[in-house]
Order: sequence, then structure tokens, then C-alpha cells
Amino acid sequence: MYPSMLKPSGDLFADFAQLQDRLDALLGGAGGSSSIRAVSRAGALPAINVGTWAEALEVYAFAPGIDPASVEVSVERGLLTIAGERRSADSKGEREHVYAKERFVGRFRRVVSLPEDADPSRVEASYKSGVLKVVVPRLESAKPRQIAVNR
Repeated sequence: MYPSMLKPSGDLFADFAQLQDRLDALLGGAGGSSSIRAVSRAGALPAINVGTWAEALEVYAFAPGIDPASVEVSVERGLLTIAGERRSADSKGEREHVYAKERFVGRFRRVVSLPEDADPSRVEASYKSGVLKVVVPRLESAKPRQIAVNR
């Protein structure tokens, strides 16, 4: 049937990616645009980066073309939720033929678990050049501090 699948290549991840591509092609999926090693999966858009440093946790959501007024950012029970919707561009009528569509359209929701020392009362969010930046400061009691030694 598939001779290459009967004899493993030695790279297990490459074999799984090839299998996934074949299943996507068989089932009419995206095929080739994702792999088994991909971080994003269906419904996990927009892509996000999460980083921490001594003062705060920062989340960057890459969401170009989204109206900032339609984005909802909330914190509840240690979870940061980013939700919103990207509306499709106006159609040019019945004669329009789309050959490829790579930008997601529709509602999205991403949830990030916050560390225990996060301060949910001081969360700040800003949107600039298609990137939503959310900063969650750490509690003052959790920040590193220097202790003076008495003599």
C-alpha cells in the first residue's frame, strides 16, 4: 500500500508528520500546513507567546486585522482569557474565487494559566500593530528583594 510506511525512516517525528499529511489529504483536511510537532492546533488561534521575568508575566497575541474594541481580556481564578472575533473581509460577489485562505476568520478564545504570584488586580492590555500585549505584574511580596544583614 505505502511502502515507505512499512519501512520506518528512523525519524519517528517525520514518520508521524508524513502519516498526518496523508490522513489530511484523505479526509480533506489542510494537508501539509501543519505537522504533529506544531504548537498551534485547530482552534488555537491567534498564536501567542508567553514569557516571564522577575517583575511580570507577558503574553503577546499575534492578531492583525482585529478591531481592538472587540477583544475581551479577563482574569478569573488564576486564568487569563483572551477572546474576540476576526470578521471576514467583504466579499467581491459571486465571481470571487478563493484559491488559498490562510488567515483565520471567526471567534477565538485563548486561556493562559497564571502563576500563583500573579497580581490579577493590576493587569494591563494594549494593542499595537496587530499585536495584543497583556502584562500581568507579580505580587510585591513575591518579587526578589535584597535583605540587609545587621552587624
